Amino acid sequence: MTTLLVAKQILMTLYSRYEVYITPFLKFMLALISLMLINSRLGYMDSINKMTVVLIVALMCSFMPMNFIVIMSALFTMLHLYKFSLECAAVIGVGFFLMFLLYLRFSPKDTLVIVLMPICFLLKIPYVIPLAMGLVGTPASAVSVACGVIVYYMIHYVTQNVSAIAAMSGEEMVARFRFVIDGLLNNKEMVVIIMAFAVTVILVYLIRRLSIDYAWTIAMVSGVVVDVMVLLVGDLMFDTNVPLFGMIFSNIISFLLVLILQFFVFNVDYSRTEKVQFEDDEYYYYVKAVPKVVVSKPEKKVKQINSQKTKTVQRTRSTH
Repeated sequence: MTTLLVAKQILMTLYSRYEVYITPFLKFMLALISLMLINSRLGYMDSINKMTVVLIVALMCSFMPMNFIVIMSALFTMLHLYKFSLECAAVIGVGFFLMFLLYLRFSPKDTLVIVLMPICFLLKIPYVIPLAMGLVGTPASAVSVACGVIVYYMIHYVTQNVSAIAAMSGEEMVARFRFVIDGLLNNKEMVVIIMAFAVTVILVYLIRRLSIDYAWTIAMVSGVVVDVMVLLVGDLMFDTNVPLFGMIFSNIISFLLVLILQFFVFNVDYSRTEKVQFEDDEYYYYVKAVPKVVVSKPEKKVKQINSQKTKTVQRTRSTH
């Protein structure tokens, strides 16, 4: 454990020292992965489905605010959909606009969630996001999580119904609009997941704020259990066909990943908890102080040895 704490301290020291280089690099990698996934899932417009274009845009994102990554990802999605179907582009464009209004109104600092949620869905670990945002975010983070879910399912719906949408090219525009809108609004799986993730974010937040020992661990376990329960109830009510074993396994992996987050963000020693009481002219204060687990970076001690040449004088007695 001490080795892990020392490694954590070294990583934090390196990040604080080289933050000006590490942060743009992380933004670049996030934008690169996001745009490459969009091109691989959609890829209808050849002019932006090129590695050089993706690299240039990702490089621009590395020096811009995090919101710029969301805007460029939405722009790439809209351009691909415009090339494929004007109706899809219009419907999903309105969806993006409404989501940006909600996102900017309630949780403008949770940009990372909207970008990471579709990526986590593709990696089969989407449950890590609501757990993490319950720990480090606020109840308003449920809005950002819901927006990320909607973004994924909008793209997923188009990719799953490419042939059906293309076959309707000869029909009226109103019929094509209705097909796309009905498909998105009647997606019961998306609704159930949004509800489960929103409940998980709020519950984890409320529990980890309690003044009890191991509040974060209890919050994570409760979040996993409630998430599974809500998804199972939603499956029974709406017949969403959620794979049970895959969902449980993904939740376990998500729990382990969030444990790593806890180690870096909230690592405390409850065995040394202190309760302090003091007062002023107006109030009595009862404070519970839980110390953080901090290990100093071991100092390298260099022992310098000065070698001196010692001369041994051997006196030989001459024998006559």
